[in-house]
Amino acid sequence: MSGEVPSRSGRARRIVRGPRPEAVPALVGRACAVVGVLDIAAGVFPRFRHSRMHALAEVLPGSLGPFAAALSLSVGVLLLLLAHGLKRRKRRAWRAAVALLPAGAVSQFVYRHSVVGALISLALFVPLVIHRDEFKALPDPRSRWRALANFVLMSAGSVALGLVVVSAHPKRTIGDPSLADRLTHVLYGLFGFEGPVDYEGSTSWTVAFSLGALGLITAVTTIYLAFRPEHPAAHLTEADEVQLRALLEKHGARDSLGHFALRRDKAVVFSPSGKAAVTYRVVSGVMLASGDPIGDVEAWPGAIERFMDEAKAHSWTPAVMGCSETGGEVWTRETGLDALELGDEAVVDVADFSLAGRAMRNVRQMVKRIERAGYETRVRRIRDLGDAELERIRRAAEDWRGTDTERGFSMALGRIGDPSDGDCLIATAHKADETPGPYGDLKAILHFVPWGTDGVSLDLMRRDRAADPGMNELLIVAALQAAPKLGVTRISLNFAMFRSALARGEKIGAGPVLRAWRGLLVFLSRWFQIESLYKFNAKFQPRWEPRFVVYRASGDLPRIGLAAMQAEGFLSLALPLPRFLRRTTAPARPCPHHATERDIRAA
Repeated sequence: MSGEVPSRSGRARRIVRGPRPEAVPALVGRACAVVGVLDIAAGVFPRFRHSRMHALAEVLPGSLGPFAAALSLSVGVLLLLLAHGLKRRKRRAWRAAVALLPAGAVSQFVYRHSVVGALISLALFVPLVIHRDEFKALPDPRSRWRALANFVLMSAGSVALGLVVVSAHPKRTIGDPSLADRLTHVLYGLFGFEGPVDYEGSTSWTVAFSLGALGLITAVTTIYLAFRPEHPAAHLTEADEVQLRALLEKHGARDSLGHFALRRDKAVVFSPSGKAAVTYRVVSGVMLASGDPIGDVEAWPGAIERFMDEAKAHSWTPAVMGCSETGGEVWTRETGLDALELGDEAVVDVADFSLAGRAMRNVRQMVKRIERAGYETRVRRIRDLGDAELERIRRAAEDWRGTDTERGFSMALGRIGDPSDGDCLIATAHKADETPGPYGDLKAILHFVPWGTDGVSLDLMRRDRAADPGMNELLIVAALQAAPKLGVTRISLNFAMFRSALARGEKIGAGPVLRAWRGLLVFLSRWFQIESLYKFNAKFQPRWEPRFVVYRASGDLPRIGLAAMQAEGFLSLALPLPRFLRRTTAPARPCPHHATERDIRAA
């Protein structure tokens, strides 16, 4: 699977590394944040108001002062909110900034009477207009979470900034109001009402307008985020799935993760020729692909280029999780991205597998013990199961899920028993009980997806918590022993993250850095399946196939890691629901993760 893979032009492309395209938007975003802070300071602090133009501007109507103060404060807060969008080249953020900067310049001149303050705002306006072609990124999919987060953060920020506004005029404050009085005045002012704190002269109007502006901004931004036009979320259409299946039929044997591209919560981009595709999901601004591109290797560069164009159009961070060495070479060559080894995939060749020998003694003894306890196994294609049994398996897989959050993305299909997945393989363990449960004699399930015509890749593992430990070993051995009759010559098991570090770190002669890295991984294994999955896979004496993460810059790795954890289901930002609502608010569907930590430990 290795070797030279040409680009679309038939020859390897040379990557010329020039200035990063996001440099200008990043600088503009930082400048926008600075101008926003200056505008806020101009609207809040009286001492910041003094300038040489002050005496001349005294002829202006006095009523303009409170309005200008509120305008300066409002523009500053909004520019701070827009700074991140400008860094991501969002077109809507650019339009808003172009409209706000002249307003900020006017408020600086009218309230502070400062020519310098006005020129600073206009100085940012000029590069925004000159580099307008840099800001073409489309909006992200709408999320009610963003509206809720905006309301919470803006409310807290408005209260804090409001306390500064109320306390910034000590010489004009009447009496000595307590902190409780000031906080009450802020809360009243955010809703447009008069509070208990009094000021001399026009300061009372200035404070009132400023607090009212903060409350209005909080309300308007929250309403906008909640009801803005929706950008369609990514999903796999029926036509896309048909085209992907055609590509997998011809080229599915290349990558064991190929069939997982058929998850229906992914989107897809095809090469211009339609002979290759890249599937992905967008999570927290990261455009996350998994595995190698699907289809003809000659057409991979075209699909990768479409993927990168889509990421650039939306200003998403491109990343690939779990690609093979060949896939990593093509990705890095065609895009200039970097690759980092993420771990190893355990692949067992059926012809080489045997329970004989000292290395397999533990597995052999466990399987024999379970068989003596009365368990039997069945390994079949999904198309060979009856509807009633298939439905029982679906419900059992859902009920036996070890966590409330469904897990899986890069090595998970997300369904069992779909009519279009008849080639999938299912291994089940059975034991007749005196008092059968809701699923009869069914005790454990392993589900495999096709890997070309002669291989399968492990999708999920489920077991009854009351069943004896070792169900997973039993079913994997059963699948390996039944494989020749089913025309299967290779089986891909779980993915072991950082497997090489764990293996080398425990050997004699390992250096202090490697031992420290292994110690950290062992520590993290308390919460994540790192060491346990490695040791479980190693029981079957597999060959290890390295898998890589492809990324744009080292600074993107934390963000990509968090997005991957969200996609895999280890980190959830969903609202927690009461247990009695969890089964009724969403249709039951099997969890697409390989195995829970409890499953592996029990094994």
